[in-house]
Amino acid sequence: MRDGWVRAFVVAAIAEACSWAALLAGMAVKYGPPRDEIGVQVFGPIHGALFVAYGLLVLVVARRRRWSLVQTGLALASAVPPFATVLFERWARRRGLLDAPAPAPADRTLTGVGG
Repeated sequence: MRDGWVRAFVVAAIAEACSWAALLAGMAVKYGPPRDEIGVQVFGPIHGALFVAYGLLVLVVARRRRWSLVQTGLALASAVPPFATVLFERWARRRGLLDAPAPAPADRTLTGVGG
Protein backbone atom coordinates (compact mmCIF):
# COMPACT_ATOMS: atom_id res chain seq x y z
CA MET A 1 0.00 0.00 0.00
CA ARG A 2 1.33 3.40 -0.92
CA ASP A 3 1.66 6.04 1.73
CA GLY A 4 0.30 9.56 1.40
CA TRP A 5 3.62 10.97 0.19
CA VAL A 6 3.76 8.52 -2.70
CA ARG A 7 0.14 9.28 -3.61
CA ALA A 8 0.94 13.00 -3.58
CA PHE A 9 4.01 12.34 -5.75
CA VAL A 10 1.92 10.45 -8.32
CA VAL A 11 -0.74 13.18 -8.38
CA ALA A 12 1.94 15.86 -8.74
CA ALA A 13 3.61 13.96 -11.60
CA ILE A 14 0.32 13.77 -13.49
CA ALA A 15 -0.67 17.36 -12.67
CA GLU A 16 2.74 18.67 -13.73
CA ALA A 17 2.39 16.89 -17.08
CA CYS A 18 -1.14 18.26 -17.56
CA SER A 19 0.08 21.76 -16.73
CA TRP A 20 2.78 21.32 -19.39
CA ALA A 21 0.04 20.58 -21.92
CA ALA A 22 -1.93 23.65 -20.85
CA LEU A 23 1.18 25.84 -20.98
CA LEU A 24 2.10 24.54 -24.44
CA ALA A 25 -1.45 25.31 -25.61
CA GLY A 26 -1.14 28.78 -24.10
CA MET A 27 2.15 29.29 -25.93
CA ALA A 28 0.53 28.20 -29.20
CA VAL A 29 -2.17 30.83 -28.69
CA LYS A 30 0.41 33.45 -27.74
CA TYR A 31 2.62 32.89 -30.77
CA GLY A 32 -0.08 31.68 -33.17
CA PRO A 33 -2.69 33.65 -35.05
CA PRO A 34 -4.71 34.83 -32.04
CA ARG A 35 -1.61 36.49 -30.49
CA ASP A 36 -3.20 36.42 -27.04
CA GLU A 37 -1.05 35.98 -23.93
CA ILE A 38 -3.84 34.96 -21.56
CA GLY A 39 -2.98 31.25 -21.76
CA VAL A 40 0.61 31.83 -20.73
CA GLN A 41 -0.42 34.32 -18.04
CA VAL A 42 -2.82 31.79 -16.52
CA PHE A 43 -0.99 28.51 -17.01
CA GLY A 44 2.58 29.77 -16.53
CA PRO A 45 2.25 30.31 -12.76
CA ILE A 46 0.19 27.13 -12.36
CA HIS A 47 2.85 25.11 -14.13
CA GLY A 48 5.57 26.80 -12.08
CA ALA A 49 3.86 25.94 -8.80
CA LEU A 50 3.32 22.33 -9.86
CA PHE A 51 6.94 22.11 -11.04
CA VAL A 52 8.15 23.18 -7.58
CA ALA A 53 5.65 20.90 -5.80
CA TYR A 54 6.78 17.92 -7.90
CA GLY A 55 10.43 18.68 -7.14
CA LEU A 56 9.80 18.86 -3.40
CA LEU A 57 7.79 15.64 -3.46
CA VAL A 58 10.59 13.92 -5.37
CA LEU A 59 12.97 14.81 -2.55
CA VAL A 60 10.56 13.56 0.12
CA VAL A 61 9.73 10.29 -1.63
CA ALA A 62 13.36 9.69 -2.61
CA ARG A 63 14.39 9.96 1.02
CA ARG A 64 11.53 7.83 2.33
CA ARG A 65 12.03 5.14 -0.33
CA ARG A 66 15.84 5.34 -0.22
CA TRP A 67 16.31 6.12 -3.91
CA SER A 68 19.84 6.35 -5.23
CA LEU A 69 21.28 9.70 -6.24
CA VAL A 70 20.89 8.71 -9.90
CA GLN A 71 17.22 7.77 -9.44
CA THR A 72 16.55 11.03 -7.61
CA GLY A 73 18.36 13.00 -10.32
CA LEU A 74 16.32 11.29 -13.03
CA ALA A 75 13.12 12.11 -11.18
CA LEU A 76 14.09 15.76 -10.86
CA ALA A 77 15.29 15.99 -14.47
CA SER A 78 12.02 14.50 -15.71
CA ALA A 79 10.25 17.72 -14.73
CA VAL A 80 12.05 19.61 -17.50
CA PRO A 81 10.85 17.90 -20.72
CA PRO A 82 7.09 17.96 -21.28
CA PHE A 83 5.22 14.92 -19.94
CA ALA A 84 8.35 13.13 -18.68
CA THR A 85 7.15 13.13 -15.07
CA VAL A 86 4.45 10.63 -16.00
CA LEU A 87 7.03 8.47 -17.80
CA PHE A 88 9.30 8.55 -14.75
CA GLU A 89 6.42 7.70 -12.41
CA ARG A 90 5.50 4.66 -14.53
CA TRP A 91 9.14 3.59 -14.74
CA ALA A 92 9.57 3.96 -10.98
CA ARG A 93 6.37 2.02 -10.29
CA ARG A 94 7.44 -0.87 -12.56
CA ARG A 95 10.76 -1.10 -10.74
CA GLY A 96 9.22 -1.04 -7.28
CA LEU A 97 10.65 2.36 -6.35
CA LEU A 98 7.24 3.51 -5.10
CA ASP A 99 6.53 0.38 -3.04
CA ALA A 100 6.73 0.46 0.73
CA PRO A 101 10.11 -0.75 1.98
CA ALA A 102 10.11 -4.23 3.45
CA PRO A 103 9.85 -4.18 7.24
CA ALA A 104 13.06 -4.82 9.08
CA PRO A 105 13.32 -8.31 10.58
CA ALA A 106 12.24 -8.39 14.21
CA ASP A 107 14.90 -8.75 16.83
CA ARG A 108 14.31 -12.25 18.10
CA THR A 109 15.86 -11.53 21.49
CA LEU A 110 13.28 -8.85 22.22
CA THR A 111 10.31 -11.04 21.35
CA GLY A 112 11.35 -13.82 23.70
CA VAL A 113 11.92 -16.27 20.85
CA GLY A 114 15.32 -17.81 20.36
CA GLY A 115 18.52 -16.53 21.85
